[in-house]
Amino acid sequence: MTTFATGSDTLTRDALTVLQPGFTGTTAPDWLLRRLGEGLASVGLFGRNITSPEQLSALTAQLRAEHEDVLVAIDEEGGDVTRLEVRTGSSFPGNHALGAVDDVDLTREVAHALGRRLADCGVNFNWAPSADVNSNPGNPVIGVRSFGADPELVARHTAAYVTGLQSAGVAACTKHFPGHGDTAVDSHLALPRIDAERSLVEARDLAPFRAAIAAGSRAMMSAHILVPVLDPDRPATLSHGILTDLLRGELGYDGLIVTDGMEMRAIAGTYGIEQGSVLALAAGADAICVGGGLADDETVRRLRDALVAAVRSGTLPEARLADAASRVRALARWTGTASAAEARPDVGLIAARRALTVTPSEPYEPATRPLYVAAFTPMANIAVGDETPWGVGAELSRLLPGTETGTFTGDNAGPSALTAAGPHRIVAVVRDEHRHPWMTTALDTLLRTRPDTIVVEMGVPQSAPRGALHIATHGAARVCGRAAAEIIAGK
Repeated sequence: MTTFATGSDTLTRDALTVLQPGFTGTTAPDWLLRRLGEGLASVGLFGRNITSPEQLSALTAQLRAEHEDVLVAIDEEGGDVTRLEVRTGSSFPGNHALGAVDDVDLTREVAHALGRRLADCGVNFNWAPSADVNSNPGNPVIGVRSFGADPELVARHTAAYVTGLQSAGVAACTKHFPGHGDTAVDSHLALPRIDAERSLVEARDLAPFRAAIAAGSRAMMSAHILVPVLDPDRPATLSHGILTDLLRGELGYDGLIVTDGMEMRAIAGTYGIEQGSVLALAAGADAICVGGGLADDETVRRLRDALVAAVRSGTLPEARLADAASRVRALARWTGTASAAEARPDVGLIAARRALTVTPSEPYEPATRPLYVAAFTPMANIAVGDETPWGVGAELSRLLPGTETGTFTGDNAGPSALTAAGPHRIVAVVRDEHRHPWMTTALDTLLRTRPDTIVVEMGVPQSAPRGALHIATHGAARVCGRAAAEIIAGK
C-alpha cells in the first residue's frame, strides 16, 4: 500500500481524526503523541494502561498537553467489565444488578458516581452503557452486562444511565446497536446472526436505543452482528441501511456513531481492518475503534492510509470523511461540562446490597467459623477479561479469618472441591450455571454429599436456586462479592 504524507493536509488530518486507537504502557508512547499533533483526536484506554487514579490522571494530562481537546475513551461499564479497577474488581455493580433493583434514580446515581470518577482522572468518553436486551439466556458475551431481558426495563435504565454519566461531563456511548442480546456467538470470535422478524427487532431490540436517543446519548456504538431483516448482506457496523437509514434516518439520531473494535474476528476475519474501516465510514460510522488487541503506530498508519486511499479512489466520499471528523471534534468540544453534584459515599456497595436475591428468605444462621470457598470458574468472557478477580473468597477471608479458596473447572470439579474442602463448610461460587453443564454436575455432587453447602450465583441467575442458602448477586463486581459475604457471615 502507498504511504501518504503525514503533513497537515485536511484529508490526512481527517483520516487520523476518526480513529480511536489504543496503545500499550502506562505512559503515552512517542508515536501516539506525534499522531496527536498530526490530527489524531481520540485515544482508547484499557486495563493495561491503568495502575492507579494518580497514574491515570498523569497519563491523560500528558495526552492533553499534546492535544487539548482529545477524547480519552475507556471501556468502563462497571460491574464485570472494569478498566479502572481491573486488578481489584469494581466498586460499582454492573447493569444486571441495577436492573434487578429496578430503581432508575439509583441507576442514575451510580452512573453519575462512576462518571465523576472518570472525569476526575481526565477521561471524558465512556463506551457504556450496554443497552442490549439479554433475550437469549445462552448469550456468551452480554449476560450480566445487560440490565435484563425485559425491553421496557432495559430502556428506562439505559436512559437513566446515560443521564447520570453525562451529568458528570463524560459522554455516554450506548451499545451495541441495533442490539446484541439475542446472540449465541461472541462477536470477538465470529459473526453472530439474529434471525428475528422486523416487528420483534423494533419492539425488543431497538426500544432501549430509542430511550438513549431521547436521553441525549452523545455517542452510539455499532454491533458486529448480522440482522438479515435489517440488512441481509452486511453486519450492522458496515451497513448503510442500519447506520444511516435506520439509526440516522428513522430514529433521528444526530450524535457520534462509533464502531465496536475493528480487530474483532466478526469484522477482521472476513473483511480485514482496513477494508472494514472504509466500509464502516461509508456506511455512516464516524469513529473507528481499534486497539483492544492492536495497539501500535503501524495499525494507525495502515488505517489512515486506507481511508486516504479510499477517498482518492472514490470508494469513500470525501464529504463523508469530513462529516465524520467534524462530529468527533464536536463531541470533544462538548465534554467537560459536569454537574457539581457529589455522589453518595459507597453508592456502589449500597446498590450491590440491594441487588441481592437471597433464598430461602427466612432468617439464616450466619457462619461463624472459617469456610471453604469453591469457585467454579468458566472460561472468561473476552469483554470481561481473565485478569479481573471475582468471587467471595477475599471478602469472606476478611470477615472470617482462615477461610480458604480453591478454583475448579471441568468434569471433576465437584469431587475435587469436596476433597480440598475437608471438614470445612463449603461456599460454592458459580457464574452462569445454566450455560455450563459441568457446573451443574459439580453442584449436584456437592449438595448430595454436603447439603449444608451455600451457593452464590454471580452471573445471570437462570437456574433454580438450591443449597442451604442461595444468593444471586446479579454480577461479579467486587462490591457484589462483598454484599454476598456480608450475608453469609451475618455482618
